[in-house]
Amino acid sequence: MIAFSFFEILWTLIIATRWTIVLSAIALIGGGILGGLLLVLRLAAATLLNYMVASVIVCVQGTPLIIQLFLMFFGVAALGFNVSAWVAATLTLIIWTGAFLGDIWRGCVEAVARGQWEASASLGMGWLQQLRHVIFPQAIRIAIPATVGFSVQVIKATALTSIIGFIDLTRTASFVANATYKPLLTYGLVAIIYFLLCWPLSLSAAHLSRKLNVANRTS
Repeated sequence: MIAFSFFEILWTLIIATRWTIVLSAIALIGGGILGGLLLVLRLAAATLLNYMVASVIVCVQGTPLIIQLFLMFFGVAALGFNVSAWVAATLTLIIWTGAFLGDIWRGCVEAVARGQWEASASLGMGWLQQLRHVIFPQAIRIAIPATVGFSVQVIKATALTSIIGFIDLTRTASFVANATYKPLLTYGLVAIIYFLLCWPLSLSAAHLSRKLNVANRTS
């Protein structure tokens, strides 16, 4: 057993938290780009394309994230491609986040009153113009609270990447707990750190929902 003081354990975990934050940020940015692309494809008139995108989203949402991590890390390696834990974790979380955000944003677009489509069409706007100038500006107000709220799930989901060897907060906590024989203290601090990361976002989502007054703006 290695003797670590309380502050040494805490500082080690705080240092490791940066990788959890970095991975979460990459997942949200990359997933946001992918989710936006999936949204546009699902809104397109092509029925076959819409069905294919919807099928991909259902598959991602319908399978556990940990299985997706295993497939990306071990499955790809079995095909002869070496993938690092960092790359596997990043790609998996981007795909997972994109699938959920695309679906969340689609619901926000559909929440915009149908009359807005009809009114913009009567002005001679094309489909893309309708989306850009009329529909998306209204849908964004609805989407912001939901997106901020979902970011909490992304942060907590990063903990699963420790299974494939990604050195994040959870993985570091495992090393510290094994070295110090203080699992209760170590994982208790980890729980507090995750709470401090997620709680402000949860409060922000609730505040934004009230501030934007989504229900009244879309009624």
